[in-house]
Amino acid sequence: MFSSFMITFREGLEAFLIVGIILAYLVQTRRTELNKYVYSGTGLAIVGSLIAAVVFNLLAIQFEGRNEELFEGLVMLIAAVILTSMIIWMARENNNISSTIKEQVEGKKAYGLFALAFLSVLREGIETVLFLGAAAMNTETNAVLYGGVAGLSVSIVVAYLVFRYSSHTDLNNFFKITSIFLILFAAGLAAHGVHELQEAGVVPIIVEHVWDINHVIDERGTFGSIMKSLLGYNGNPSLIEVLTYVGYYIAVGIGLRVPGRREKVAITA
Repeated sequence: MFSSFMITFREGLEAFLIVGIILAYLVQTRRTELNKYVYSGTGLAIVGSLIAAVVFNLLAIQFEGRNEELFEGLVMLIAAVILTSMIIWMARENNNISSTIKEQVEGKKAYGLFALAFLSVLREGIETVLFLGAAAMNTETNAVLYGGVAGLSVSIVVAYLVFRYSSHTDLNNFFKITSIFLILFAAGLAAHGVHELQEAGVVPIIVEHVWDINHVIDERGTFGSIMKSLLGYNGNPSLIEVLTYVGYYIAVGIGLRVPGRREKVAITA
């Protein structure tokens, strides 16, 4: 439940902040007559996200046996890649997110603003569907649903408070803290995705169990189940799973150290 809460809280807040920045910029530039295009683009994106959720669930229930393991493994790996790319992008942009969105708004007319709002919110919505779908494969569906609704509700309140008290809000620290959790969650997704592909016979096992500590923390017990849903805990991982888990952190570390577009421009200027 906590993992789904954090996912929808983070994704929802990003979507609401993007729309809020667009609307705020239209107010500043006295172009509020274009607000309706932003609202309609946002509304259509929400509908599109709900359709994507239905399609994802319909696809998920179609698979059984080896195909189900293959589907789940691929979904987890794709979710881990997208989630990580989002975290790295946010870390590179840092203080420039607001200015980046304003640059995109400049010069855009009605349908351009509609498309910007639609694509921005739809991207967050599709990501949320994918991340929640991957999370649901490690825990109960009801817990994921309740956590997701709670996270989305809280994100609406926080987004409102951010714009009302923006001068006293430090979003950078918030995104840094949530990024740490999401990196841990994505690492677990990557390792568990490999586990599912091994079950499907796509990835070789090599060494089946590097260690077995289920007698200490049973992955099927209460605490172990929580750790599994949050961090992808496995009490008896294979060698490839361990290498994937460690390799993921190395890859993220490298990705976070590579300078973003703005830093590169500043260096060469």
